Amino acid sequence: MILSDKKILEAIDKGEIVIEPYDRSRLGTNSYDVHLGKYLATYEDEVLDARKHNQIKTFEIPEEGYVLNPNTLYLGVTQEYTETHNSVPFLEGKSSVGRLGIDIHATAGKGDVGFCNHWTLEISVSQKVRVYAGMPIGQLIYFAVEGDIENYYNKKQNAKYNERTDRPVESMMWKNKF
Repeated sequence: MILSDKKILEAIDKGEIVIEPYDRSRLGTNSYDVHLGKYLATYEDEVLDARKHNQIKTFEIPEEGYVLNPNTLYLGVTQEYTETHNSVPFLEGKSSVGRLGIDIHATAGKGDVGFCNHWTLEISVSQKVRVYAGMPIGQLIYFAVEGDIENYYNKKQNAKYNERTDRPVESMMWKNKF
């Protein structure tokens, strides 16, 4: 079940959902709009290795915007820090963003109960497009969880993305054993 605007507001009042900064005007019928943060990153190496810690180069989006190019993976970040303690957050791109040819996540649209951080975006574009810090980039949709939770993400020993940061975070696949 997807939470309605009233249920999202109730969850915020109870501290079950935290959004910083929070702006009531960004609450939709059943979602909350999030915005592109001021940092982007690209990988330093042309060939990425799933068993290696691939380094990124982080940079700030200038006031005049930044042109994204096709065939490059950009890591972005949401301006908003979020916490979700009693529902499953899903991040989806806004239709206006999709109509510019921007995809904001390759695979990781679902968060876990207990996720507490800014969202790293996996941005790719179909043609050159200029983006700006603070532009609407996506929307969070919250799904109700049925049953008790044993293993909150922010309490997991092996959680790879728990360190709070307002900058994009590179893949931590290399921390897995395979």
